[in-house]
Amino acid sequence: MAATGVVKAGYWNCGSAFLVSDIKSSLFTHLFAAFADVNSSYQVTFPTLYKLQFESFTQTVQIKNPGVKTLLSIGGGASGVASTLASMASKQENRKIFIDSSITLARDNNFHGLCLSWLYPSTTSEMTNLESLLKEWRAAVDDEAKKTSKCPLLLTAEVFYSSAIASASYPCKTISNMLDWINVLAINFYSPGSSPTETAPPAALKNKKNGSLCVDASIKSWINAGLKAKQIALCLPFVGWAWTLTNALQHDLFAPAVGPAVSVDGSVSFAQVKVFITDQKATTGYNDTYSTNYCYAGVTWIGYDDLQSVTDKVIYARKDQQLLGYFAWHVGADNNWSLSQRAFDTWDK
Repeated sequence: MAATGVVKAGYWNCGSAFLVSDIKSSLFTHLFAAFADVNSSYQVTFPTLYKLQFESFTQTVQIKNPGVKTLLSIGGGASGVASTLASMASKQENRKIFIDSSITLARDNNFHGLCLSWLYPSTTSEMTNLESLLKEWRAAVDDEAKKTSKCPLLLTAEVFYSSAIASASYPCKTISNMLDWINVLAINFYSPGSSPTETAPPAALKNKKNGSLCVDASIKSWINAGLKAKQIALCLPFVGWAWTLTNALQHDLFAPAVGPAVSVDGSVSFAQVKVFITDQKATTGYNDTYSTNYCYAGVTWIGYDDLQSVTDKVIYARKDQQLLGYFAWHVGADNNWSLSQRAFDTWDK
């Protein structure tokens, strides 16, 4: 499968306290509503707290952009979600409940597509079950379209930055044949959780220190595994990571650190980074070897994507690799739409 046209997408994260009505949808071709739940009976449902926002999502974002396509993203990284999805995928009868309910929920609420956010299948058996799920989901989507004479729902998935997780490889041929495209989460190569003792570029384009932990290696992993470039959308992270420096005078990439700063795990939105820079009179930097932005003040150091790194990534996706497009995680973390606008404009240059 392959999507038509370009994908300039963004995710709305329901837990971000960002209003759907505030999304500048004119800057996107596709918008994902994240995340729908899967209940104990394996039915796809809207989170109770955000039910009204999900139900009106498509209608709301199409006010500013009547042509924008909307997709319902199912799953996400919350505690217990991965095990629920693994259990669902393990039996055909469970998969059918999931698939049928996802299609019904999408159609009843005017979504144009569905996205599986299983973070992450991690064993060979789970990958095999994922393969069965995707084949059955595609068949059901196509069958529903024929019966209703509607355009088939778009079918996508968020996937790990590599085409294999430990010894478990994604079913890449099936992914290529059954999905319209994949959203590659080429982010979080480093964080205070994975790299507590030194600062690092969270989503570097290239990485001379460890060549496997960067966007370039991520995208090439999927292409080498059999995905066509035009089936891949690249993640633009609108969130960064903050470390506490061991010594305020050592503040470059890979400087000694003692864990997270700013928040419990170190995660920080781009909008928060901009406030930090202003309030703390932070020093900002850009490393063109890694294509990463960073800033620091006192013993706080933040790695993130700003206008320059987003520009580099969009050029890489559009010209160097000729990918299908990009997607932002997540729109509520932007600062006055500056990253979204830069990505949108750069793609067409």
